[in-house]
Amino acid sequence: MKPGVRAKLFLVLLGVIVAVVALVDAYLTTALDRQLTERIRDDLTIRAALVADKAAGRATGRDRAAWDALADELGRLAQGRVTLIARDGVVLGDSEVDAAALSALENHAARPEVVGALATGSGSSIRYSTTLRQRMMYVAVPFAREREAGGVARVAMPLTAVDEAIAEVRKSIVLASLFALVVAVVLSSLAAQLVSKTLRRLTAAARDMAAGDLAVRTRISGDDEIAALGVALDRLAESLSATLGRLRAERDLLDAVLAGMQEGVLAVGSDGRILLVNPALKDMLLLEGDCRGKTVLQAIRHADLSGLIEQARRGESSSAEIGVAGIRPRELRVKAIELPGVEGGVVAVFVDITEVKRLEAIRREFVANASHELRTPVAAVRAAAETLATALDDREAAARFTRIIERNAERLQQLIDDLLELSRIESREYRLNMEPLALGPLMRSLVALHAERAALRGIAIEVERAVEHLNVRADRRALDIVLVNLLDNALKYGSDGARVLLHAARDGDRVRISVADSGPGIEPRHLPRLFERFYRVDAGRSRELGGTGLGLAIVKHLVEAMGGTVSVESEVGRGTTFTFALDAADAVGRAA
Repeated sequence: MKPGVRAKLFLVLLGVIVAVVALVDAYLTTALDRQLTERIRDDLTIRAALVADKAAGRATGRDRAAWDALADELGRLAQGRVTLIARDGVVLGDSEVDAAALSALENHAARPEVVGALATGSGSSIRYSTTLRQRMMYVAVPFAREREAGGVARVAMPLTAVDEAIAEVRKSIVLASLFALVVAVVLSSLAAQLVSKTLRRLTAAARDMAAGDLAVRTRISGDDEIAALGVALDRLAESLSATLGRLRAERDLLDAVLAGMQEGVLAVGSDGRILLVNPALKDMLLLEGDCRGKTVLQAIRHADLSGLIEQARRGESSSAEIGVAGIRPRELRVKAIELPGVEGGVVAVFVDITEVKRLEAIRREFVANASHELRTPVAAVRAAAETLATALDDREAAARFTRIIERNAERLQQLIDDLLELSRIESREYRLNMEPLALGPLMRSLVALHAERAALRGIAIEVERAVEHLNVRADRRALDIVLVNLLDNALKYGSDGARVLLHAARDGDRVRISVADSGPGIEPRHLPRLFERFYRVDAGRSRELGGTGLGLAIVKHLVEAMGGTVSVESEVGRGTTFTFALDAADAVGRAA
């Protein structure tokens, strides 16, 4: 674990205290030792001079007992250790050593203080005394007698006082150091508390910013470096917040554009994995879940598309039409280019051309069907006209061919009228005048209009009595066309002696109107396509009966234009029922 601010401050202060104590100890002990030893040296020099003077006046010869007695006496007077040494270094007497033991003492001729005294008149030294086992200061002064060789008087004093003084000073230094250490702990704690509190605020704010909360601020005042750091963090947060705000706005705009596009968009990164798929593309390809991070082949499983993307990754702009199989087959036009700013990245745009392809197929089928429908009566007219030109002398043949021409001309006219009517409905040029209409009178008039034609084939047309009390909201002419086409179909394809029933019933806010016949019926495989243009169950019979193949398509478009729905039910051998539903007149009034 790394030390905190408090520990670091304490260690710094401790280091400073230790360094100061070491320097103070070194300086004070040296200075104190020097000053005290100088004073003791001066004092001992005076005592040594007095001892030398006494020794010069009293001692004689080499009588060590006399010299030793003199040393003892002078030691008491000098209050120190007195040693009397001959010039050749032999110890004559010592106040701290018995006379009997003097001979065992080593020669003192080489002692520094003796050498100094003989050379300069005064000598001193400090050393550890092996005899007394303590540090001693020695001061020596020479003395002389008439007609006798002189010697050196040496006075020694232990430096116990000096050592004790130095020890006391060091004790004071240690106590002061301990006090300073306590003060350092307190000060470091206070300083660390003040500094770390601010730093903790900065750290907490920085963590919140890193976690995404850019609204947090340090709000630290002051002029020091920490306050400057807090201000810098606040400015950084404001800058990042503004930048992220702009990025979010751009992202939201891009998401809105991509979500609102009808075209599919696919973005692939430099590693070949999907970066983005918009909702339109997911709907086109029925993609589920998140496709990001997958390869194109993993997500879409289309080899041609994968090849197209790889081609674009190589820097080659490519486009193609691809088919997508599955529950909802699609035809897509894909344009893939290199993604700007991403090396090896690709963006592809998908346009759903399924409806375009379907309409193109319908157009081709319509053109083919219309051409076929027109070719038959035109060919009949042409053939009849050519034959008529060679049979003008035969009045009966001429009349027959004239009727053929007239019948096919009417068929052409009906086909053209139906095509124009269907075109007007599909292009919304057909203006509807929606109004309440009574079904009873309308159906009775239609039955009367077709009664003679039905009677010729023995077909009975019936209108249920419940129709009399029902009203619908519809366009009169459009409803006439719908009922006429359905009734015409029932009479045209019904068997001789069949029965046609016009029925209507209330179904909630709607009225369901049906035209049922007891004719041959229609096979189930034909039912889904009955309302397509030019579709016929029995094309040969339909043309023979004069049908254009557009009647039911017109019915479907007119019913849907009036807000209704149309359906068919049929059973082979039992007949067919066409049903359409329109809003009831009173229901529309209540809704309004």
